Amino acid sequence: MRPSQTVARAALTAALALAALPGLVGSREPTQDRPVDAALFEQVTSASTPDGQRPGSFALDAAGRSDGVLDATQPFAEVGTDGLGSVADRAAPRLQAASESWSWQPARSTLTGAASFYDFGTTAMRDVPRGTTIVICGNGGCIQRVVNDYGPAKRTGRIIDMYRPDFFAICGCPSFSGTTTVTVRVY
Repeated sequence: MRPSQTVARAALTAALALAALPGLVGSREPTQDRPVDAALFEQVTSASTPDGQRPGSFALDAAGRSDGVLDATQPFAEVGTDGLGSVADRAAPRLQAASESWSWQPARSTLTGAASFYDFGTTAMRDVPRGTTIVICGNGGCIQRVVNDYGPAKRTGRIIDMYRPDFFAICGCPSFSGTTTVTVRVY
């Protein structure tokens, strides 16, 4: 004879309740920490010295020593004293001096128009291929960037969309401004 569904449900509920309450089925709390008896420990001597040397006189063989190693009796040598070259003997790089007439190389084309910003971290220009180097100048200064996106749409009347920090670096305008006039040199 099969038990009714009510009895089966009651038995299942009781089994789940016993599993959910571990204190009722014999679980115990963890024991308190007790100190470990010192007699359980044993002194161990490891073979950490090569070639069976005494523990106080550890010396590396020729393969383990570095060239130019200092021992405890040697002083540090200062640059410019006996046998060592001075700072003046070091090679000095030659830097090409910038001439007073230095300027930007001639641009392939120059555009003047409205610029705006957006927060996508890109510099977007219409009609200029990606990877083109440009210099954007405004009332606040000039910056050099590489075009890495297309836009803005021609119907907007803007010639460039810039990353927000770049826009405010060159615009020389308050932070609530949305557009500014810029000159873009395409190289």
